[in-house]
Amino acid sequence: MAWLLPRACCLKVFCQSSRGPFSSGIARAWSGGPLTAYMPEAAAFPGSRDHPGLYKVSVEQADEFWGALGRNRLMWINPFHSVQDCNLQQGWVSWFLGGQLNVAVNCLDRHVHIAPNKVALIWEKDEPGKEVRVTYRELLELTCRLGNTLKRQGVKKGDRVTIYMPPCPLAVASMLACARIGAVHTVVFAGFSSEALADRIRDAQSETVITVNQGLRGGKVIELKQTVDQAVQTCPLVKRVLVSMRTEQKVPMSKLDVPLEEEMMKEDVCCEPAAMESEDLLFLLYTSGSTGKPKGLVHSQAGYLLYAAITHKYVFDYHDGDVFGCVADIGWITGHSYVVYGPLCNGGTTVLFESTPVYPNPGRYWETVERLRINQFYGAPTAIRLLLRYGDEWVKRYDRSSLKTLGSVGEPINTEAWEWYFNVVGDARCPVVDTWWQTETGGICISPRPSSPGDEILPGMAMRPLFGISPALLDDKGNVLTQNSVSGALCISQAWPGMARTIYNDHKRFLETYLMPYPGFFFTGDGAYRTSQGYYQLTGRLDDVISVSGHRLGTAELEDIVNQHRAVAESAVIAFPHEIKGEGAYVFIVLKKGTDVSQERLSNELKELVSKKIAKYASPEYVQVTKRLPKTRSGKIMRRVLKKIVEDKADELGDLTTLDDHEAVEEIIKGHKRLLQEEQGQ
Repeated sequence: MAWLLPRACCLKVFCQSSRGPFSSGIARAWSGGPLTAYMPEAAAFPGSRDHPGLYKVSVEQADEFWGALGRNRLMWINPFHSVQDCNLQQGWVSWFLGGQLNVAVNCLDRHVHIAPNKVALIWEKDEPGKEVRVTYRELLELTCRLGNTLKRQGVKKGDRVTIYMPPCPLAVASMLACARIGAVHTVVFAGFSSEALADRIRDAQSETVITVNQGLRGGKVIELKQTVDQAVQTCPLVKRVLVSMRTEQKVPMSKLDVPLEEEMMKEDVCCEPAAMESEDLLFLLYTSGSTGKPKGLVHSQAGYLLYAAITHKYVFDYHDGDVFGCVADIGWITGHSYVVYGPLCNGGTTVLFESTPVYPNPGRYWETVERLRINQFYGAPTAIRLLLRYGDEWVKRYDRSSLKTLGSVGEPINTEAWEWYFNVVGDARCPVVDTWWQTETGGICISPRPSSPGDEILPGMAMRPLFGISPALLDDKGNVLTQNSVSGALCISQAWPGMARTIYNDHKRFLETYLMPYPGFFFTGDGAYRTSQGYYQLTGRLDDVISVSGHRLGTAELEDIVNQHRAVAESAVIAFPHEIKGEGAYVFIVLKKGTDVSQERLSNELKELVSKKIAKYASPEYVQVTKRLPKTRSGKIMRRVLKKIVEDKADELGDLTTLDDHEAVEEIIKGHKRLLQEEQGQ
């Protein structure tokens, strides 16, 4: 990427905090000493003497709790006059009313004022060992030049800007430049097809797209500009495409295209930040919906930023000087909250990971940890399970002594993967935080940490609600289940600052999806089990539940047991119609490398294992071994595709634009037919 030569920055402090200068050196995890060292705002909550006390204040005196944190942790142009005006029953959510601020100032300017040469970003490029460090001053200058470029191109406050870029400093600068001038960014994962990109551009009514000439991932060149060219042909509203140069390769430029670096060099390194209302739109982020039409979830300014910063600080025990390594793509909410906004709001150093877990070999994550001295590592269970297949040697050849906390995100992590992560990757000394949250929640909602000193962490369990999060389990009739040792629909009973406000241009759908199923509650769509000790364990999506002879089984629960088998690297459990039981379980298995076991023997052993762990009725009807599971480019298993296959509806697979490997689907269809023929032949 062509880097812009820094000039002297005419930094001004644009806004003030009523509580004095911000310090990113907030003390580490509470160790039992003065609570104010752990959370300075605790001085305003006289009744709180420990972590449970702080949590109680956060849900029972939410205005006092979030008001204190909002005043102390954010810099305001104009202070807010009311902490919140929220009613989940009526469907409105507003936080920090009357307040004005600028998110980019909170993420950049105030830190430049204190430590301009502190590293903000470490860009871990696809090519190993070629990392690039970007200081807060340099990132501010990039952001300001880009903000001025957008304004010169005609982008105004409130306009939507689509960003289709791999993880790189200019992608972060693009997000922050939009925030600086008051535009609304919508980042689209750079693995999406032209059709998927076009759908999102049209829905957001974007006139501006920012992209790169080419991407690099896993040693392969990805023609991102070409994808954008195809997409904008069906997007008549698009007026301009800003093109950055990730590689030296020249690409065809049309009349819509603007060479980004050339234009940025003409601009000043100062860009006046817009004064934004707390509830103005910060970004849209599209997530798949049950209807098949992507939904553009809306996150606003102050509440989202505060919640991302607080959860980043307290879940991961982040403190000044740490290197935070979240390996998620910026195209997902994890990348927004824990690569960009949370760490930068806290004045942290954050890693942008452009590559894959297995390029150039399965030691890539751990070699990166050694070279960058990463302190907190946050990744997905699907990647952990993938690396587990390659054995311990790829982990142990690298120095991981810098690691302090390991995190898991995206789906429930099975016990075997959790234990491997804890014992092998973390040398049994780093807490593993199995975090539960969603695009809709804005930040982590349930996690083993923060907690009181020495509190236990149980494998594969999210466990404890975060500050301000009040979970509730409800039954099919909408009754709140107050006892422990019970399963139900996971809801949240009161608003929190980080939650999505609506679906862009479709508030009715937002209400119907999240607030109407259980009036007065935010419905997450997930099921959960509350243990005898009051801990929360996610049991899978409620549409990922199998009802066998009237018994409800979460697919995540079954997968966790199946994955405990010595030969199993990864699994996916799908419900299929059963003429006697109503539904049965169909299990797809990926074997560990070097494993030699027949499908018949594996099937018998898994049935025995599930019978032992749950009950005989829970045993799978079918077990199919396959080389790989169908996944999206972000690594999520495409369960709807598997469901169509087991229902013998392979001709109704639907939209496969996000599928990473089409050959995997063809192989599974053939294997399914063979399995049925063998069953019928017996």
